[in-house]
Amino acid sequence: MQPTPEQFAAALDSTNLRLDATEAEIEALCREAHANVFACVMIYPTSVPLAARLLSGSAVKIGTVIGFPSGRFSTSAKAAEIDAMAKAGAHEVDIVMNYAALRAGRESEVETELAELVRVAHGHGQLVKVITENCFLDDAQILAALRLCEAAGADFIKTSTGFGTAGAKVEHIRLWAERRRASIKIKAAGGIKTLPDALALMGAGAERLGTSGAGALLAELRGEKTAALKPGGY
Repeated sequence: MQPTPEQFAAALDSTNLRLDATEAEIEALCREAHANVFACVMIYPTSVPLAARLLSGSAVKIGTVIGFPSGRFSTSAKAAEIDAMAKAGAHEVDIVMNYAALRAGRESEVETELAELVRVAHGHGQLVKVITENCFLDDAQILAALRLCEAAGADFIKTSTGFGTAGAKVEHIRLWAERRRASIKIKAAGGIKTLPDALALMGAGAERLGTSGAGALLAELRGEKTAALKPGGY
């Protein structure tokens, strides 16, 4: 069943993680998110104070990325970034898993880090999404990542940073949806450029979608004419 425009908007994390993003573009992202009541805006940490001012009193949450995009930062550095972003006004943190450690077979290391970071973020009342960067994992590792995220108490598991070799895939969403054991939710992100793609990912089990084209996708769902999405980005 196709979602209503309101349901669809409430599932969108409107994202600008482009390397050349300007302050004016972040302001526009926030205005659009407020007008459409998107789930959140997803921006770099240094843009969080600006978004906090612009979205004060809004239902739209402010999300930012931690350890982005490689995940190869120390646990203490990631925890410090989470602390700083809580003070700056971020309600949600999308944390990049150390997927290199997972690929190397060091699952206990990944589990220990995730448990600590979830503890820190939940201590601030932040919602946690863990990015696993599935394009670099095989199916066994994708399922191992799911188990690790569930064990750590993460709120969401997320497919991609948008900076890897591929983005969200329906088959990965379906695999997680069929094999999850707890109440963890699923976020699809990376390369979601068309409405059919977005709806297919939701149909497979994604509760959130991260996209740089949130406004265009919502307009298309409403039957409105839209400009073509810009190439690149999230």
